[in-house]
Amino acid sequence: METAFANREGLIFHSDRGVQYCARAFRNQLQEWRPSVRPSMSRKGNCWDNACAESFFKTLKREIETVDGKHAAGEVRQSVFMYVEAYYNRIRIHSAFDYVAPDVFNCGQVA
Repeated sequence: METAFANREGLIFHSDRGVQYCARAFRNQLQEWRPSVRPSMSRKGNCWDNACAESFFKTLKREIETVDGKHAAGEVRQSVFMYVEAYYNRIRIHSAFDYVAPDVFNCGQVA
């Protein structure tokens, strides 16, 4: 989360309605970490509210071999970091971003 906080403005922390995300302690901690982060929760019983994140995790699980429950936590953490920072945000094109990588889209380099 720290990398996202350091590299992006206008972040939205979207979650399901899990008790850990509804807890006042978590909301206060999020506010303390980054007051500019806007919390967001899915509506009750509506799985489509978080479709973009669900799609990302489906892609992540399909494209990274270490996310299979058979690798050490450190190895998974490193491969997820490299996937997100070196590939997913910088190279992989996204239909939601006019078929460019997120870093290109966020920098306003889209024609």
